[in-house]
Amino acid sequence: MPRTEKDRVTPPNPFHIDRTVPPGRHRLLEVFRRLDKVPPFRKYPATAEERRQVVRGTSVEIVPGTVWMYVAPHEVPPFAKEVGWNPVTSDTDCIVVGRRHLSRSRSLTLYLDILHELYHVFQRRSGRDLWNISDGYAGSLTELEAYGFAVGEAKRLGVTNRYLQEYLKVEWIDAKEHARLMRNLGIPAHTSR
Repeated sequence: MPRTEKDRVTPPNPFHIDRTVPPGRHRLLEVFRRLDKVPPFRKYPATAEERRQVVRGTSVEIVPGTVWMYVAPHEVPPFAKEVGWNPVTSDTDCIVVGRRHLSRSRSLTLYLDILHELYHVFQRRSGRDLWNISDGYAGSLTELEAYGFAVGEAKRLGVTNRYLQEYLKVEWIDAKEHARLMRNLGIPAHTSR
């Protein structure tokens, strides 16, 4: 697919990803450096002190394989076994990132992913159930809010709808759910260049 100028958008300064961290558990800001200095950080639904606590108390676990990124559940969700998912679990706030995703994905994708997943940490801290997908993934209020947060930042940076369409095409949903997710987020299904 040909790329336009706006498809080359990068995360804002001073954000930086340390792609060299080895597998294992690390502090959030060791991997996603200066995440707490980017404009959307102040927009998380929490007080300044709560945001500082989340940054200090959240870790990132780098795991081998083709895993993308997710908040480690406190216990394995009921649906996990039937879909063949064996997640890392954690009693503390932990975001799991696949080594391959960290080392190979575009910086903008990783930036939007960490904004999304950190939003989930704030949701869970406020008592929300991250794993309720009774209305499907594209209908999950926690997913829509977290994606909405990341998509809002992407739009602020000037990315194209084409990029957002690709960004939201995740392997665990089919084409119908992808279209529903885009519709729920207000992203056109088809765009010309």
